[in-house]
Amino acid sequence: MPEGPEIRRAADRLADALVGKPAHEIYFAFDHLQPYRERLEGQTVTAVSPRGKAMVIQFDNQWVIYSHNQLYGKWLIRKAYDYPDTRRQLRLAIHNGRQSALLYSASDIEVLREGELDNHPYVSKLGPDLLDEAVTLADVQARFHDPAFQRRQLATLLLDQQFLAGPGNYLRSEILFVARVPPSARPADCTPAQRDALAEAALALTRRSYQTGGITNDVAQAERLKAAGQPRHVYRHWVFNRAGQPCFVCQTPIIKTRLGGRRLYACPTCQEMTA
Repeated sequence: MPEGPEIRRAADRLADALVGKPAHEIYFAFDHLQPYRERLEGQTVTAVSPRGKAMVIQFDNQWVIYSHNQLYGKWLIRKAYDYPDTRRQLRLAIHNGRQSALLYSASDIEVLREGELDNHPYVSKLGPDLLDEAVTLADVQARFHDPAFQRRQLATLLLDQQFLAGPGNYLRSEILFVARVPPSARPADCTPAQRDALAEAALALTRRSYQTGGITNDVAQAERLKAAGQPRHVYRHWVFNRAGQPCFVCQTPIIKTRLGGRRLYACPTCQEMTA
């Protein structure tokens, strides 16, 4: 599933293709959405913005299209009506005079009045969005110190968009490593300094991933490895997807486990896995 940085980068691409241009034609795959075509066709797209892992496309008549990529959804930007050769199922298409925005494989698509968005069951429950410039380090620290979250295992808490919007599977491994906290720990098991370190890592790594196109490793270190001819999967992350490879900090082999039903990577030395 795409994580917050990937969704925001997709929103940037959609905005470049759609904002300020009228939608000449809109295609919905689902019958219950067909009546909305008349309301949206001919209207100008005014904004494209992510809401956690969801996407919101706003029109100048105060209607919006809400979509969530879920596990397999994918947005593509193509020349107008230039459909790719793919086995994916087209769910939504927005065509203007120059380009087409195509959403494949996603099934969670709705059309709403702009005023209804904040009350949407998904949007209304989102925690602070780590890619929202208005969200501060103090806001994120407050979540890790909030009594409501103290008894939940961090490995599952970091996947919960109601806790923090944006992180997903690769980011949770990276956040826990950079904060030097074992995945089995709960906020209640951490010192105040560790909780603050978790907040700092969550904010910094999510924003770094957005800015660099997916790199959560130290940027200078990643650039050195890249210049030395190492492939992207070697230098992209601190620990994620690096099982058996030496930790960049202590050289201990990175281990892979499963927590919260999904794979997780950690350094047993740096993160004191027995703690």
